[in-house]
Amino acid sequence: MLALAAMEGMVRDMTANVANLERAAASGFSTATDLADWLVRELGLPFREAHHVTGSIVAIAEKTGVALHKVPLEAMQAVEPKITEAVFGVLSVDKSVRSRVSYGGTAPQNVRREARRWKKQLARDKARQEKK
Repeated sequence: MLALAAMEGMVRDMTANVANLERAAASGFSTATDLADWLVRELGLPFREAHHVTGSIVAIAEKTGVALHKVPLEAMQAVEPKITEAVFGVLSVDKSVRSRVSYGGTAPQNVRREARRWKKQLARDKARQEKK
């Protein structure tokens, strides 16, 4: 309980540095899974092949020092000729986060729903605690 109280104080007084958070979220090729999923869904590649293509494109990004969404279309097409400009629609962190709509996913509507649920639960717990 002491650790929770300390955490509550830290979070209450915290100010998020949005620019740093966005930069960190975009680092490390975090949308590589989105690329592989797109290759499977849109091009019909078997996942094992999509995984290989994605790895090759990530290697290009690493070698050239750019983010995945900055790899030129021509470079991607050198790895997999069927890739189209539509791929860039899934390579941003924002779109990646928003696309996770299944239970427990990161889509904003999911996060808001869970936050509301937990706020209600915590208020009930607090009320019960105060009655004791």
